[in-house]
Amino acid sequence: MSSIEDDIKEEFATIVQPRRDLAETRFRVQVSDGADAGKSLELDGSQPLRVLIGQSPACELRLSDREVSRRHAALDVQRGKLRVTDLGSTNGTFVDGLAIAEVFLRGGETVRVGTTTLRVLREAGASQPLPDETQFGRLVGESSAMRRLYPLCKRLAQTVVPVIIEGETGTGKEALAESMHEQGPRAAGPFVVFDCTAVPANLVESELFGHEKGAFTGAVNSRRGLLELAQSGTLLIDEVGDLDPALQPKLLRAIERSELRRIGGERTIHVDVRIMAATRRDLDREVQAGRFRDDLFHRLAVARVELPPLRARKGDVALLTRHFARELGGDENAIPGDLLERWDDYAWPGNVRELRNAVARYLALGEIASALPGDAAAAAAGDDALVADYIEHVIKLGLALPEGRTKVVECYERRYIDRLLEQHEGNVARAAAASGIGLRYFQMLRAKLKR
Repeated sequence: MSSIEDDIKEEFATIVQPRRDLAETRFRVQVSDGADAGKSLELDGSQPLRVLIGQSPACELRLSDREVSRRHAALDVQRGKLRVTDLGSTNGTFVDGLAIAEVFLRGGETVRVGTTTLRVLREAGASQPLPDETQFGRLVGESSAMRRLYPLCKRLAQTVVPVIIEGETGTGKEALAESMHEQGPRAAGPFVVFDCTAVPANLVESELFGHEKGAFTGAVNSRRGLLELAQSGTLLIDEVGDLDPALQPKLLRAIERSELRRIGGERTIHVDVRIMAATRRDLDREVQAGRFRDDLFHRLAVARVELPPLRARKGDVALLTRHFARELGGDENAIPGDLLERWDDYAWPGNVRELRNAVARYLALGEIASALPGDAAAAAAGDDALVADYIEHVIKLGLALPEGRTKVVECYERRYIDRLLEQHEGNVARAAAASGIGLRYFQMLRAKLKR
């Protein structure tokens, strides 16, 4: 794990330059009035990420205007138009004097954020195809939203810069991190995942940094932490936005100095680990609210990848369905066309993970498992029929009573926890409260089911 030096930042700066050979329609967004007058950026439809405007270092158009939020608005090119999206800013985003949440522009409009005025200019640009790839490692998709990402992912894989992967729950953040590890210079080293939501708060420090024998009650042996276990490889800190604020300075120190000290230990241990982080949260908002350290955010956000939700990946549902069917050992054409049409129109709030579960249920249980939340078919089939069908499936396995009972209970627990997390947008504390069990037990149960 090397410190973030200027030469690494310069290396990344070359990575994110837009590819001119993929241009669709070019737009120039220029600051025409305000403290940052003269600043501008160009968008041509090839950018793998939404371009952000705001005060945060993560923003491509960074403004010093104090009336502008850290992440104020986002820009991207969609089918020859410039989409402007307000990101829940404090003071709002205005186009030609009208407050907007999201709007598509053709060029010539004026955008105001805070006390800063931006001019949108349309420029001539040749239309060229996007890359032909439909996969990057474990990440699969042929939609334009995904194909824009692959060149950036390939180039990031060849570096050792810290990366933050953003996206909704279930979009494939861990799969992307592992793919970048496998295609990078540290592929021979370990890939280690630490899920900040799956470990009780009082055990997080020991999990990350390890402990010496006798460091606390129950520490009967010395134990290496995940930072040591990831030596010469990659550590993915999943849901980093949920990391206990008390531990954030210790993690920052370990990243900056490439060293750590186990709990109860006196010896300093050097570590050489590439750090990646994943989050479903808006870390800029967490920084502004005081829940996430600004300096830690700067260390982690050298590079940024934003995974789109499945509802924004037009055409990918059918491709992913066939992919998951093969991966699960079934016939890739097992899902009938009428069901695929229904799945294609569904919003998939649980994203790719929810689709994979739907394919697995269909392969195991057939038509009875084809209903989606809110389907009329769900009421007709009934949950009782689905439960009875699964229990009959377990009985046919010929297991002993304790084993069969464990399978049925685990199936219920897994579906129950997944549904609660979907309902509460991945917030573990709220899901645990709704479940009627303690947060610690909820986290332990979730970790057990993931294993």
